[in-house]
Parts: sequence; C-alpha cells; structure tokens
Amino acid sequence: VQLQASGGGLVQAGGSLRLSCAASGSIFSINVMGWYRQAPGKQRDLVARINSVGTTNYADSVKGRFTISSDNAKNTVSLQMSSLKPEDTGVYYCNVHARRGRWSPIDDYWGQGTLVTVSS
Repeated sequence: VQLQASGGGLVQAGGSLRLSCAASGSIFSINVMGWYRQAPGKQRDLVARINSVGTTNYADSVKGRFTISSDNAKNTVSLQMSSLKPEDTGVYYCNVHARRGRWSPIDDYWGQGTLVTVSS
C-alpha cells in the first residue's frame, strides 16, 4: 500500500490549506484514514482521523478549524485546515489502517509527509 500526500506549503496565520492523500496498491479494505503532525523536536501526534463509516476524531487543538473527509471509492482522505496558527506548523503524515486481502491483518501505512509552515 502506497500513500501519496500533497498540499503542504507556506501560509500566513489565519489562512487555509488543504491536504490530500491517495492510497494505492493492493488494498482489500481501509478501516481508518487520518493525519498526524510532527512539529520540530516533538513526537508525532494525531490531528484527525475518519473511519469507514464516517466517524471522525480530532485533536482538541484543531477542533472547529480543521475538517477531515474521505472518499471510500477512491481511497482518498483530505484535511481542510482553516484559521491556521503558527503552532500548526509541522510535517503532516497521512496514515491508513488497511487490509491487503480478505484474510490479511490490519496493517498501518504511512505517507512520506508534507510540510506545513504557518508564519505569524
């Protein structure tokens, strides 16, 4: 399973960005798709995730500002980020929990990361 993320960049505080991630390869099913963020010198933390029936979870710090969505038919997940703050700066990683076959275990897959920089 390969994940291709796009959409990062430099934006001023208060601005918006949209991240997208497409999963490809041998995929039987995807249970969860999500985004994690790793700020400089810090651990990678969950930003938002969505499961196959559309249930979402958000980090408290982004609630009301970020919206995650997915297209199950296309195996894509997007993160609409608004009212961005300098503390949102970091490398954003796409994450997928997927099965490669009907009887395969659920494995964890990561994209290459896309840098988001929010200037003050």
